[in-house]
Amino acid sequence: MKRLYFLGLMMLFMVAGCSTRHAVEVAPVEIKPIHITIDVNVRVQKDLDNFFGDIDEAQQELVEKQ
Repeated sequence: MKRLYFLGLMMLFMVAGCSTRHAVEVAPVEIKPIHITIDVNVRVQKDLDNFFGDIDEAQQELVEKQ
C-alpha cells in the first residue's frame, strides 16, 4: 500500500514538473525623431569654381589676344 501511494505521488510530481508557464510582457516602443545636419557648402563651392572657371579662362584668352 505504501508503495502504491509512493508511486502515485511520484507520478503526480512528474506530471506537475512537465507543465510550464510563460508570461511575456511587451513594453511600448518609443520612436524618437532623428535630426541629421549635412554641410554641402564644400561641394557647392567646388561646383561654382568650375562653373566660373570657364568664364575666367575665356576672359584671360581675350586679354592675351589684345
